[in-house]
Amino acid sequence: MTLDKMEKLSLEQTVSRSALVELEGVVLIEPVHRTFDQVQKFKARPDDLLIATYAKAGTTWTQEIVDMIQQNGDVEKCRRDTTCKRHPFLEWSFQNPPSARYSGLELAEAMPSPRTIKTHLPVQLVPPSFWEQNCKVIYVARNAKDNLVSYYHFHRMNKGMPEPGTWDEFVEKFMNGKVLWGSWYDHVKGWWKAKDKHHILYLFYEDMKENPKQEIQKIVKFLDKDINEEVLNKIVYNTSFEIMKENPMANYTKDFEGIMDHSISPFMRKGAVGDWKNYFTVAQNEKFDEDYKKKMADTSLVFRMEL
Repeated sequence: MTLDKMEKLSLEQTVSRSALVELEGVVLIEPVHRTFDQVQKFKARPDDLLIATYAKAGTTWTQEIVDMIQQNGDVEKCRRDTTCKRHPFLEWSFQNPPSARYSGLELAEAMPSPRTIKTHLPVQLVPPSFWEQNCKVIYVARNAKDNLVSYYHFHRMNKGMPEPGTWDEFVEKFMNGKVLWGSWYDHVKGWWKAKDKHHILYLFYEDMKENPKQEIQKIVKFLDKDINEEVLNKIVYNTSFEIMKENPMANYTKDFEGIMDHSISPFMRKGAVGDWKNYFTVAQNEKFDEDYKKKMADTSLVFRMEL
């Protein structure tokens, strides 16, 4: 057996998928749950920017856009480190294997201001200091069906996530909110409601795909930045899916080695709108639509399932 194979084998033995734990009705994985009290006590600073999303809703994309704006379109500066080191993933904590050890909390606490921080927490679990300091938040929401498909593939390739089970099983878990970070429905609705009383820019993944320039301009304005047309076009180009997919500082090929297996499914897979049609059966789609209608009846929030 080659050394490579032995290393791979020993990693497979040491990285066991995390157990799920419920906290206030929200599903978390055990390592995140373990450090949650510390996360709650996190001290936000007034100039912190929080990027919040449900997992696989365009988080890395938004992080890259924000960084490009902050660095005035300087591509080299945006490649100073990987995404999760530039923008600490607040609640994410992982000790094993040591090569993939990560504590977003420690990273954030050690970082000089101004900080950009990422979270997948539903609004009610966000550390209170963010509201106390009146921090700016950018929230991105993606339609439920595409979000589900992307999340399923992410579970398949990421050993830090719970076992997804079959596609059928995962659809059921997603509909019932029994997946990591809880119910998609509660997540998008909770943040939608919160935007009326906090400093939140609420964006839609579908709008970003359809007209990236327009949505990037919204972010520029929200951040009180001023950039010229040339820099804006540069940001649009460098944050396109095709360019980011090849960028090792954004495509997660340099982080969480032994945890993410890009041969099963790349971290940046398709980035498309409407890909759900390749996965949902007619029966699944009908069942999902009926359930969706009930769960979204109490909100003014509207999503586009295709462009």
